[in-house]
Amino acid sequence: MPDRGAPARSDRTRSRRAGRRIALAAVFEAEFGQRTPTAILERHLAELGGDAATADLARAIVAAVVREREGIDVAIGLAAPQYPVVSLARMDRALLRCALGEVLHSATTPARVAIAEWVELARIYSGDPMRRLMNGVLGRIASESERAPAQRVAPPPPARPRT
Repeated sequence: MPDRGAPARSDRTRSRRAGRRIALAAVFEAEFGQRTPTAILERHLAELGGDAATADLARAIVAAVVREREGIDVAIGLAAPQYPVVSLARMDRALLRCALGEVLHSATTPARVAIAEWVELARIYSGDPMRRLMNGVLGRIASESERAPAQRVAPPPPARPRT
């Protein structure tokens, strides 16, 4: 008997994958210094007009990267001291920052799921060496954060526009 929940899970997976890609694009573009990651993200979302789940995940990842960037960079440096953050290629830096933003600061995504997705994105956008680095860094940091679960926090509620 076919699983009636499969299309819904497939749509959810596709939506979350799209959210990760949009967040990555915003953080990567911001590396060039012309606009903030949040402004770039909102422009991408307006152009693409995706669903709410895609936008919510993308906003959560970008917000975590913006809010926790210093801590994320320190975590990368501790997990992979032979790869200083400042010397990484812009795409590699954006991949690691987004991945850690989700793995460490998303209360809705299980770490194992986020790691698998970001490792695949690293392979697609940067190649096999980055896939291996991503897997090692995320695996190490996730195992350390399991010992200290207080690090995984829910994102703050969205800001309300001022009237």
